[in-house]
Amino acid sequence: MQIRDLPYVDPGLPDVRSGPKFLLWLGRRQLNGQLRSLSWGMLHFVSVMTLPYGVGLAVQAVVDGSGGSLAVAGGLLAAAAVCIALGDTMLHRTAVTNWITAAARVQQLLIRKTSELGSALTRRVAAGEVVAVSTGDVEKIGWFVEAVSRFFAAALTVVVVCVGLVIYQPALGVIVAFGVPVLALGVLPLLPRATELADIQREKAGRATELASDTVAGLRVLRGIGGEELFLQRYRRASQEVRKAAVRSARMWSVISAVQVLLPGLLLIAVVWYGLGLVGDGRIAVGELVTVYSAVMLLSYPLRHFEEIAMAYSFSRPSARRAARVLSLERSTVGPAQTKTDATKAGAAQTKTGTALTGDLYDPATGLLAPAGSFTAVVCGDPDAAGHLAERLGGHPTDPGGLPSVLLGGVALDGLPLGQARAAVLVQDKEPVLLSGTLAELLDVPASGQVAADRALAAAECGDVLDALAQASLDNDPMGAPITERGRSLSGGQRQRLALVRSLVTDPEVLVLDEPTSAVDSHTEAKIADGVRKLRAGRTTVVFTSSPLLLDLAERVVLVREGKVTAVGTHRELLRTDLRYRAVVTRETEAEQHLVGAHRGSPDVRLLKADTEDIEETA
Repeated sequence: MQIRDLPYVDPGLPDVRSGPKFLLWLGRRQLNGQLRSLSWGMLHFVSVMTLPYGVGLAVQAVVDGSGGSLAVAGGLLAAAAVCIALGDTMLHRTAVTNWITAAARVQQLLIRKTSELGSALTRRVAAGEVVAVSTGDVEKIGWFVEAVSRFFAAALTVVVVCVGLVIYQPALGVIVAFGVPVLALGVLPLLPRATELADIQREKAGRATELASDTVAGLRVLRGIGGEELFLQRYRRASQEVRKAAVRSARMWSVISAVQVLLPGLLLIAVVWYGLGLVGDGRIAVGELVTVYSAVMLLSYPLRHFEEIAMAYSFSRPSARRAARVLSLERSTVGPAQTKTDATKAGAAQTKTGTALTGDLYDPATGLLAPAGSFTAVVCGDPDAAGHLAERLGGHPTDPGGLPSVLLGGVALDGLPLGQARAAVLVQDKEPVLLSGTLAELLDVPASGQVAADRALAAAECGDVLDALAQASLDNDPMGAPITERGRSLSGGQRQRLALVRSLVTDPEVLVLDEPTSAVDSHTEAKIADGVRKLRAGRTTVVFTSSPLLLDLAERVVLVREGKVTAVGTHRELLRTDLRYRAVVTRETEAEQHLVGAHRGSPDVRLLKADTEDIEETA
């Protein structure tokens, strides 16, 4: 896999049983890239370690006065230099490719999991942790995958050099062969503590990121209640804890670095001391001593990768553990296994015949029924409960504890393949997100093709939005006008209407809207309600709202209280017959309800009620 081939067609099914197992799986998926990097690394490191032999040969040629040997040494050094340059260039290229492709694979896995879980993800994992995993943790995981091949190339080179020195000069080579393992393993006793400190640092940094993310998300509320200073102090304390943990971790790694400088220095002194005695006794030549000395000195270069792999693993292990925890989350499917099997078979049959999944939308947990092709409004006294119910209707179970699945045409949505469930039921939540790009790109979504963008824009009363975008466009074309991230250049009402247009263009079989007109004025809301009702004629539409303007146009109004349907009818019927419904819709207080109830039996009230009914019948 090359960078130009990204993204992956299929990033694979990861092993998420633990962080190390996830890293092992990732390394296996990058096996071809690892082998290429290993090959170029071997060329680079072996060429570097060839330099001592060329230098020793040149020194001995000068001592012996041999011009031919000097020319051979010069040619060897020149060839080594070319191989070093080539190997280093290609090693860097392949290693960076491994890093980027590994990080891209993890990011694709996280995106797929986020898409699969939807809004349920942030209820099961803190939003800050998701941010930490998708940013800093991805980099550290990629760093370890990239460092593995260079480490193995360095390790093999060290083995080759030790064997070569034993063959070339046994007296000194034996000392090097015994000393190098001590150099490589000398820091092992320090690694557990260094890894522990790195884990603590990453944990504290993750908590600080979560706190910052949650604070930014609720900044408007914090300003409203005057809680900015409190959360600022909390973040300061968390930030200082991260700093202290980072300093403690850095101290330990500095000790490891010092040990890796000290031990090779001691080995070098031992080799030179013993070698000078051998030269004085005439047992070895000066060139051989120079060769062994230079080789020991240059061994510190590949040995540095032992420290790097230890550091990369200590930092990537907690990152991989967090990534594995997020990736291990599964889309909750509830209900009997037979129901899931039947749903899967029904979905497969629909896919085979090319027909969309249709029928009544029914929630057994609450008793909510939205007949096929109808415009159904749902009234909930609790906005949070309304949001959870809207997600359930879209096949996003909010309680993995065992509530039965929502049924569409008698088929359990939770048992359907995710893509098919999403195509059948589209949920637009209270705060839909607009991605950056042009208006044309915003509306370029998977759709039935039956609803043109201009019809959806007209239904959502987006005339003023188009005028504003046209002014911002260079050619007065609103479809090509740029929209900033999250639509921050637009007002709240404009963002809400454009999100509604996107949903209408999609034209799903079932559209669930949660408070789609909460940010617009009453006049615009009335026009939007009528436009959506006409555009969605023949399609199933469920709107969660307490707006009388929307409720009055609904064919069927359902009141849900404490998780159960308590009343069903039209808006005007429920206003007359259900005090709880009227309290939610009209915002009447308990005292006002008692006052109305006390006077309901008076002649004037009965006459007024009769007159009202006559007017409604005439209308």
